[in-house]
Amino acid sequence: MSQTRKSRVAVLIPCYNEEVAIPVVVRDFRAALPDAQIYVYDNNSTDSTGEAAHAAGAIVRRQELQGKGHVVRRMFADVDADIYVLVDGDATYEATDAPAMVQRLWDEQFDMVVGTRVSEELEAYRRGHRFGNWLLTTLTGYIFGRAFTDMLSGYRVFSRRFVKSYPAHAGGFEVETELTVHALEQQMPIAEVPTRYVSRMAGSQSKLSTWTDGWRILMTILKLTKNGKPLAFFSVGAVGCVLLSLLLAIPLLATYLHTGLVPRFPTAILCAALVLLAGSLLVCGLVLDTVTLGRREQKHLAYLAHPAPGVGAEAR
Repeated sequence: MSQTRKSRVAVLIPCYNEEVAIPVVVRDFRAALPDAQIYVYDNNSTDSTGEAAHAAGAIVRRQELQGKGHVVRRMFADVDADIYVLVDGDATYEATDAPAMVQRLWDEQFDMVVGTRVSEELEAYRRGHRFGNWLLTTLTGYIFGRAFTDMLSGYRVFSRRFVKSYPAHAGGFEVETELTVHALEQQMPIAEVPTRYVSRMAGSQSKLSTWTDGWRILMTILKLTKNGKPLAFFSVGAVGCVLLSLLLAIPLLATYLHTGLVPRFPTAILCAALVLLAGSLLVCGLVLDTVTLGRREQKHLAYLAHPAPGVGAEAR
């Protein structure tokens, strides 16, 4: 018998206007993970998503705050399990890959296993999404030190200690970025598993806005950089101010050395102000870096409050 049979598995499906696809998603995950509890959180759908999910056999709950990030926060807070499978309700992800993802997380004691999307269908990705995903994934890996292949995948498996230590702030589709950065900041054991990705069913519409949500994801990366690596973030501004000050000061210095005069006092004052601003930015970075260290330690203590996947399962 598989070790995961001794664990409680919850399938979490955030939904907004997916009455066409949600019965298929619930049915497929019920077949793939027959012992799992399947939760569908209806996010103010204007169609019959909730009714369709209930008829398919899911536990249906509502979240009135609009946005996928708000739904994920509510699901993580409400549902108690040992392993969490998070998947979109649009029937684009392969449910038959879930048992292998769950088993790998359990056997190798990972905290997050990401289903990396693999698709030969051009219709599966909207125009520009592949490039945008690559750009944002590469940027996040460069800033936080480790790279994912598909940072924005909506198909993930989590351990209990990941879910219960995740300080959710995102409100929309930038939640995948926040989940990824949380794992990278805490240096959690993580893995990626290729999974088939297909185009949406007829009658199902994407809720993702390419430019608006892409911009929000980019701003989230910058915000998480400021909060997670404040010294590096503010040091960039400090270095920029110093370089600009030097660039403006070089002609003044040349004139002074040649004539002994400083004819452009406004420029000289600006150079001095830029250096002072650089010093202020550096001090802010140093102070916030100390604060961030304390926050990171608190999150790690919350993470350590729960056992790794599989530990102690035999005792239950």
